[in-house]
Amino acid sequence: MGAFFRQVFERAGWEVQVAGRSTPRSPADVAEACDVIMVSVPIRETIDVIRSVAPLLSEDQLFCDLTSLKTGPVEAMLASRAQVVGLHPMFGPTVHGLPGQTIIATPARCTQETLDLLLEVFRSQGARVTISTPEEHDRIMAVVQGLIHFVTLGMAETMRRVGVKPEDTLAFMSPVYQMEMSLVGRLLSQDARLYADILGQNPHVIPVIEACEGAFSSLREIIGARDTDAFEEVFKKNAQHFGTYCQKAAMESDLLIASMVRK
Repeated sequence: MGAFFRQVFERAGWEVQVAGRSTPRSPADVAEACDVIMVSVPIRETIDVIRSVAPLLSEDQLFCDLTSLKTGPVEAMLASRAQVVGLHPMFGPTVHGLPGQTIIATPARCTQETLDLLLEVFRSQGARVTISTPEEHDRIMAVVQGLIHFVTLGMAETMRRVGVKPEDTLAFMSPVYQMEMSLVGRLLSQDARLYADILGQNPHVIPVIEACEGAFSSLREIIGARDTDAFEEVFKKNAQHFGTYCQKAAMESDLLIASMVRK
């Protein structure tokens, strides 16, 4: 993500300096030279890197990170004297640009002028910015990332256990199943350690997974008992919980299906 955001800031007319394992410049060099310091390293290394840089910063600088978790990194950045804004881009480095993408910002200690200057870089290139607190961010990410990745990996694990490969199902695929399998394959094509950190280092994930396990267990009992009335009751409760989003999702998925069929 560091290379992606280098391009984002350069397109906005900013001068960008980069420090990493393979660069002649060190993080300390960049920390002393730049007005905005942005940490983009693997999740498990983020807080250590923040702590190494934090003592070097002044009140005139802005300290940011690009990590999928926010509470720990933001707390570590607040140990510096700098202004602090946590950032979480809700996309990967393979996207072609910011239009239509979401970036979550968790301003913790900064002036409105500084925050506006930073966020305008993203908004001017078409990104949507969601303002949150670090705590709310991590709680919601336990569902948006934790639950979804857990269920997606669970689908792959289930197919492996029952001995069915994706290619065994190709001739039977519906468009909806194809979309689901695409998400499973997309996850499995990426870095396992990234997902291990997203799931393992957010303390809100385990309670969500426990709720998921309870939901699966309850549904299994209903299905096993062939209790249509109980199934219908659960189905209706969840439809009511989702509300008007059900109709919106049906329309959006119809468009995706139509696009897939045309191909």
